[in-house]
Amino acid sequence: MNKYMQIANELAKKNNITNNGGPFGAVIVKDGQIVGKGNNHVIKNNDPTAHAEIVAIRNACQKLNTSDLSECELYASCYPCPMCLSAIIWANIKTVYYGNTKEDAASIGFRDDMIYNFIQDLTNGDADKSILKTIPMDRDETIEAFEEFRRKEDKVIY
Repeated sequence: MNKYMQIANELAKKNNITNNGGPFGAVIVKDGQIVGKGNNHVIKNNDPTAHAEIVAIRNACQKLNTSDLSECELYASCYPCPMCLSAIIWANIKTVYYGNTKEDAASIGFRDDMIYNFIQDLTNGDADKSILKTIPMDRDETIEAFEEFRRKEDKVIY
């Protein structure tokens, strides 16, 4: 077994004992060194965003003092959910190794497939409004902050 995947798997197994969250673990590696680790803390932290990959990204960003993890790879005990995939992309991580599949996650009760399907429907305009309603509101006012940002000389875009 790959040594980094083994650590991600150990983090996942730890959650079966602690009940901090689901059986998910993640490790972020840069230049052969572990710079971030995480296991699911959704239950422990009462935080639905505290997935293993996001915890590991937060850990690596703090350790490296950057929001850009483009030189890093992520090892996850399971294929990342849509939220985690988005965070991985925002962090500029270009390679993800994963153990279990999203179908494996579904087989133990996790609803990633429903979210993948919903996102596709949302993109097509066919989303189930009982899951999520998206309603435009007050753009005339909210656009002002965007226009102010557009004019800034010292803006940072990531």
